[in-house]
Amino acid sequence: MEFGAVQKKGFVDWLLTEDPDILCLQETKAAPEQLSEELLNINGYKSYFSSSTVKKGYSGVAIYTKQEPIKVEHGFGIPKFDDEGRIVVAEYKEFVLINIYYPNGKKNEERLQYKMDFYDAFLDYSNKLVKKGKKLVICGDVNTAHKEIDLARPKENSKVSGFLPIEREWLDKFFSNKYHDTFRLFNDEPENYSWWDQVTRARDRNVGWRIDYFFVSDNFKMNVKDAFIMPDVMGSDHCPVGIDITV
Repeated sequence: MEFGAVQKKGFVDWLLTEDPDILCLQETKAAPEQLSEELLNINGYKSYFSSSTVKKGYSGVAIYTKQEPIKVEHGFGIPKFDDEGRIVVAEYKEFVLINIYYPNGKKNEERLQYKMDFYDAFLDYSNKLVKKGKKLVICGDVNTAHKEIDLARPKENSKVSGFLPIEREWLDKFFSNKYHDTFRLFNDEPENYSWWDQVTRARDRNVGWRIDYFFVSDNFKMNVKDAFIMPDVMGSDHCPVGIDITV
């Protein structure tokens, strides 16, 4: 959700009312030096930002957290991915939170390949953390719907980036590495979406896509007590998704 837009729509008041322990944002389109004091220092929260070094007003992610992390990192250690400001990693005692704005592959074949390479780099990065004994919570705009149930018009979009076989197959591979789509642990119903095209007013008709996810590694699955989507929250073409956990 773009910071400039949501700030005018009551973002800070919404955050303080909802009172989450941690909030992750993607596609902020702003560097910290461009943000107001109101957004940088929200009462009760520490904030951490990653922003693009290759293009201003592009990409970007943020974490607001009540508990200060043990450490925070920005990226996978691969410049071509880290430079777009898509990754912020916060390590806590109980788990590692990875907040990612995954690339969109719709522009052209080059960006689709970039997206697939990013996916593979992410999986390699997360698997290395799990092998070290870390428990992972992964949040992000993944820019791919996994199954037909995850978008309103699967047949019409079968050749569109975001629902291409190659993208869906990568998600199959990701889940085969013992990661879990938390929402589907609790809800197997259709018509649950997190993004709607604004141009066609698709939200009014709930013609959407579920492309925003919380994933967890298998060693943290039992800590997830609920997962949910908040489609009534406006202010962006995406709506919030969330999880409740015990640690």
